[in-house]
Amino acid sequence: MLTELHLSNFKAWKELDIKLGRVTGLFGTNSSGKSSILQFLLMLKQTKNATDRGLVLDLGGPNQLVNLGTFKDIVHKHQDTEHLKWAIKWKLNKTLKISNPSGKRTEVLFQGNVLEIEAEVSSKNQEMKSQFLAYRFDQHSFEMRPKESTKEYVLQANSQNSINFQFIRQKGRAWTMPSPIKTHLFPDQAKTYHQNADFLSFFESEYEVMMDRIYYLGPLREYPKREYQWSGASPFDVGSRGERTVDAILSATIRGEKRNLGKRTKNKTFQEIIAYWLKELGLIQEFSIEEIVAGSNLYQAIVKRDKESPKAFLTDVGFGVSQVLPALVLLYYAPEGSTILMEQPEIHLHPSVQSGLADVILQVAKHRNIQVIVESHSEHLLRRFQRRIAEERYPSDELKLYFCDSQQGVSQLSDLDIDIFGDIRNWPENFFGDEMTEIAATRKAVLTRKMQEAVVNGE
Repeated sequence: MLTELHLSNFKAWKELDIKLGRVTGLFGTNSSGKSSILQFLLMLKQTKNATDRGLVLDLGGPNQLVNLGTFKDIVHKHQDTEHLKWAIKWKLNKTLKISNPSGKRTEVLFQGNVLEIEAEVSSKNQEMKSQFLAYRFDQHSFEMRPKESTKEYVLQANSQNSINFQFIRQKGRAWTMPSPIKTHLFPDQAKTYHQNADFLSFFESEYEVMMDRIYYLGPLREYPKREYQWSGASPFDVGSRGERTVDAILSATIRGEKRNLGKRTKNKTFQEIIAYWLKELGLIQEFSIEEIVAGSNLYQAIVKRDKESPKAFLTDVGFGVSQVLPALVLLYYAPEGSTILMEQPEIHLHPSVQSGLADVILQVAKHRNIQVIVESHSEHLLRRFQRRIAEERYPSDELKLYFCDSQQGVSQLSDLDIDIFGDIRNWPENFFGDEMTEIAATRKAVLTRKMQEAVVNGE
């Protein structure tokens, strides 16, 4: 689970320092930097997935998670002489133990379940370069940076406890080392030129596992179809536009996957758990995916609006059902221990359904060990989060809520201070518009109209 993100010089963020919870809500005005936080994580994910090891940052292109243009486009205020810097801290699923590379294999030198990566990228003549890479683990920092005098890259270890670990160079010619690879990999030479650096691969592997566990659903979702063709493949996710939602449902169904609503609740089939929430949200009575003709590999999404209604295709009911369906499926399809990024999951949903969706997010995060980072404009989503804290149905320390704003092109982050009663102590001005001004203006207009009618009627 991601716990902290520090970011410098990315788009509108000159500086960003955010602590992440089991559920993190990002609220705020348009163009305030909310989506940029998610875009940054997706940029790192697609960089990790890039087949070109010479690519420092994969800024994207058509049909990728994000398409961010050039380094000048992503650096703060387009000042391409500035360096892009970041640090990410996350919890590992289990304790990582590193044996002493220079001693007995049974001797554990470092161990812990929290890992942090710090990196820095610069650009010159439109060519990006990885300037710095460090992994911090068990009060040690394993770093690679250029010497100020020679600009040659060196590998070093810094300790904050009694263990004075140092990398030992192999005997022979002191070959120079290249820069870090793709911002998260030490070059192969870092391990071959040192006698005791092989364990660095464990950190790189944990980073890649963390990135693989990030899933994303964007704000724009595909329209429902009257029929779906499925080849039998199991998709990685539901797609950024929800285009693989039905494939994911069928894949989980064929594998016989079961889900439940928490401890001491009965297991349901994958389709049953999705149908349960669609009904609970008040959208439809029944839901299923059915093959049109046996062996045809063509399927239809069938629903019933209420008990008395006939069965209908998903295309023939309210648009909101097809728009919330990818969110529900992703929350239950992603493996436990995943981090799910969602942009505006409330789009096209009635206010009461938006509130219900907040409950789904809290329920899944708690019982499936899923982290959810949601960017939203929904007051109803926020209000339901507040209510559940007040009702003690969700621990306040696992729910982080933030307000993003922009002043003169610089994004700012406010940590919403929520007390045990669900009240926000530092409610930002005009958070969801000026409600009192709207009420006052409406009442004033009503009084004016009544006075005019009274004059006309001679009263």
